[in-house]
Amino acid sequence: MGCPPPVLPLCASVSLLGGLTFGYELAVISGALLPLQLDFGLSCSQQELLVGSLLLGALLASLGGGVLIDHYGRKRTILGSNLVLVAGSLSLGLAGSLPWLVLGRSAVGFAIALSSMACCIYVSELVGPRQRGVLVSLYEAGITVGILLSYALNYALASAPWGWRHMFGWAAAPALLQSLSLLFLPAGAEETAGYKDLVPLQGGEATKRGLGKPRYTFLDLFRARDNMRGRTTVGLGLVLFQQLTGQPNVLCYASTIFHSVGFHEGSSSVLASVGLGVVKVAATLTAMGLVDRAGRRVLLLAGCALMALTVSGIGLVSFVVPMDSGPSCLAMPNATQKTGLPGGSALLKDPSLPPMPTTRGDQWAPVSLTAKKTKFHPGARAATATPLPALSTTSSGPPDPTPGHTLLRWTALVCLMAFVSAFSFGFGPVTWLVLSEIYPGEVRGRAFAFCNSFNWAANLVISLSFLDLIGAIGLSWIFLLYGLTTILGLGFIYFFVPETKGQSLAEIDQQFQSSRFLPSFGRRQNLAGVQYSRVKVSMAS
Repeated sequence: MGCPPPVLPLCASVSLLGGLTFGYELAVISGALLPLQLDFGLSCSQQELLVGSLLLGALLASLGGGVLIDHYGRKRTILGSNLVLVAGSLSLGLAGSLPWLVLGRSAVGFAIALSSMACCIYVSELVGPRQRGVLVSLYEAGITVGILLSYALNYALASAPWGWRHMFGWAAAPALLQSLSLLFLPAGAEETAGYKDLVPLQGGEATKRGLGKPRYTFLDLFRARDNMRGRTTVGLGLVLFQQLTGQPNVLCYASTIFHSVGFHEGSSSVLASVGLGVVKVAATLTAMGLVDRAGRRVLLLAGCALMALTVSGIGLVSFVVPMDSGPSCLAMPNATQKTGLPGGSALLKDPSLPPMPTTRGDQWAPVSLTAKKTKFHPGARAATATPLPALSTTSSGPPDPTPGHTLLRWTALVCLMAFVSAFSFGFGPVTWLVLSEIYPGEVRGRAFAFCNSFNWAANLVISLSFLDLIGAIGLSWIFLLYGLTTILGLGFIYFFVPETKGQSLAEIDQQFQSSRFLPSFGRRQNLAGVQYSRVKVSMAS
């Protein structure tokens, strides 16, 4: 059934522009940080505070945003978050001191986290089953496009006077365009033709939705009522395994792997920022084309299996080929060596630090090679969602590749590219799609926000423990540990995550209510219709 034709393009624009804003705001800091460091004389701890303030705002949005989404509605929440984002962008663009910069970054983090939750829920409710997967996944595609756009603007504005102000200011453009699209859309599914899908599935009780609609509290998420506890298990499992597989931390060390392959100086920067960015866009577009055909479970299982193979491959290769991987905090901006980044900033005597690409939950940091190794405080990696630009690989770099190691080094490079691709068509888009589908509408906002808060919190914990793990067991064993965790995630997906493709939100709700034993989900998909019929008969009696 779905929405009338005029609504679908508007839903697509809301999803795409929301993701584009998210990706742009996450990535823009790496291009703006070094000019800010010079203009304001920021120390390492001040850089950490500035970059990590976005995570703090996002975590606050995850903790309290669900109430806003359920109470004020999805559309109003998105419009309100866009107002906060515009205010934060103005604060950043006009800032004359570090407190104003931190305030602006916190506001932006709150806005993009709140908008991301509300967008996924809003679009999933507004469109029919056949379009839901593509349009919600379009948000993830928008993130990758926003990342590339931010680095393109960073490159173009690197030598412009006060270029960092323009970098921050342009973030308001997609948010304003998204708000314009929202003005032509209804407040919710009740006002669209998509709501008619619910009528036959509820036995004609949709007309009594004001009276017969079940009401849920936050505590119901942990109770057996309507299998809410099982839904929460699925939601938390997906977001936690998304982080525990180590994808963000693996990406933070991509420059080390690139450098060991032989892409030195500027080549490493360009290949990392452009090449991996293009790979992520291509993989996300592939997921969009397959999510409503192959299904959610298939993409999750395939992506998780490929991630396990590739991250384990990187670990095995690093046993044989030594990779210099110790991070350090750059105390002085002039301590960096020349990186050869094309179009380097005129603000610097040396070319600027090469930026690295970033996405939701897996942002990159600018990386440079330093000759002097300095002690690094674990707190500096406080946010995997926004790794600190003060991080870098250490020493003068690994020795030139020997003929015996060349093949293994290229194998590590291929594994890294495949790992990024696997995440981008598996966990990346599908996790948020499933979260927007599995909960009843009356508690969907709070449930989504609750799971998302664990996503940000796990992000933080994994990042804080990463450096300690390197010192304790070494980088190679960390990669293998991530591979083992990914295998556990593969088992969780197989036994616990149901297939939801081609089903309306009401059918998905009925499937969860009638399936009390989650491990049987993977083998009972073809019986969903029979289960639903039995539930209706028992309720009638």
